[in-house]
Amino acid sequence: MLAVDADVLVRLVTNDDPAQAGRALSAIERNDIFVGKTVLLELEWVLRYSYELGPDVIFRTLRNILGLGNLQVEDPTGVAKALAMYGAGIDFADALHLISCGPAQRFATSDSKLARKARRHDVVEVVSI
Repeated sequence: MLAVDADVLVRLVTNDDPAQAGRALSAIERNDIFVGKTVLLELEWVLRYSYELGPDVIFRTLRNILGLGNLQVEDPTGVAKALAMYGAGIDFADALHLISCGPAQRFATSDSKLARKARRHDVVEVVSI
């Protein structure tokens, strides 16, 4: 199994450097792939800020990557929940934070918009501070 960095996935989806994109595609086609949650977090951030892609495009891109048959993702159930929350309008980083609370029963934030949106999802109790 081969774990990949976000830059490999960025090259794959943007094809901004055809030579690197070709190497990324070859590596992904020849190996079982592992993607960590932090890699997904970085991928979303790069696509949003560096490539100025909108949430709908990023959502479809993440969904397509996670649907690859030879790909395993860290915490697949949690990542699926985070992706669904992102599709419903929660910032992807915030969604990953919410599903990554571990043994905590509550999640504290001073972001009232996040608190309001997060309460619509049954992940963890959200408290405003």
